[in-house]
Amino acid sequence: MLRTNLSTRPFYNARAVQAVLGSLAIVVIAITLFNAVQAIRLMTQQRALSARAVQAEQEAQRLRKDAASIRSRIDPRELNVVAGQAREANAIIDQRTFSWTALLATFEATLPADVRITAVRPRLDKDVFWVDVATEARRPEDLNAFIEALESSGAFQQVIASETDTTDEGVVQAVVTGIYVGGGR
Repeated sequence: MLRTNLSTRPFYNARAVQAVLGSLAIVVIAITLFNAVQAIRLMTQQRALSARAVQAEQEAQRLRKDAASIRSRIDPRELNVVAGQAREANAIIDQRTFSWTALLATFEATLPADVRITAVRPRLDKDVFWVDVATEARRPEDLNAFIEALESSGAFQQVIASETDTTDEGVVQAVVTGIYVGGGR
């Protein structure tokens, strides 16, 4: 069997080549159109963002000028009065946000079996949160164990027993006072 081409003109499949080249041309045109549309859309967005940035900068300058004029009209004495009132309001807010749950959980974790709490009174004194705890203990050693447990919990600092008294029945009554710093370890 002969495998040579005896024709004077060799056969080329021109339609397949034209179809591939046409397809490539369509793909290139489609990509070019997509890129052109994207470029136009991005330029439009850039113009809009630039205009918004200019407006924002103008607004910021206007607000800076307004703030400066307001600051120049503020009386320093009135400002000190308002600042004092704000500190007072913050202290009241701090008292409202006091966590009784955390405090009582600390007492539950540190209270020895032979000590009883009869009253608890928190108080805020110059941004320091003090807690007075009225206690009754069977022995002074039990009271000391409670004080040491409070300090070692990390929730209290500078814990001391004040107003210590022993009843006729031998019960040690004391007011334990300390700085409450929060949830502990």
